[in-house]
Amino acid sequence: QVQLVESGGGLVQAGDSLRLSCAASGHTSSTYTMGWFRQAPGKEREFVAVITAVTWSGSSRYYADSVKGRFIISRDNAKNTVYLQLNSLKPEDTAVYYCAEHYSGSYYYVRSYGVWGQGTQVTVSS
Repeated sequence: QVQLVESGGGLVQAGDSLRLSCAASGHTSSTYTMGWFRQAPGKEREFVAVITAVTWSGSSRYYADSVKGRFIISRDNAKNTVYLQLNSLKPEDTAVYYCAEHYSGSYYYVRSYGVWGQGTQVTVSS
């Protein structure tokens, strides 16, 4: 079955950068729309970014307003890996970050994704 494994999280200071990785196995991630979500303690899981399946015209990228201009989602098809570059990090970015494989429906909703990784912790100090 499909398995997603996140890595790259850590403890950083406000203003720092971090790159998260989501390694996929059991499928070719380029043929799937892949998303990143995050969940802070006591809060619901929220959409962060998504990159659509690769087509002749490439992939499209969409971001939550809270991270637009700071985060970049990308993919390395040869490595079957999706990345999330986190720049200009803020304390409010502190959360467990999850990657997920889109199944059906709006890219912005948790319920639209069928496979999830176990998450990687990102902690941003002030």
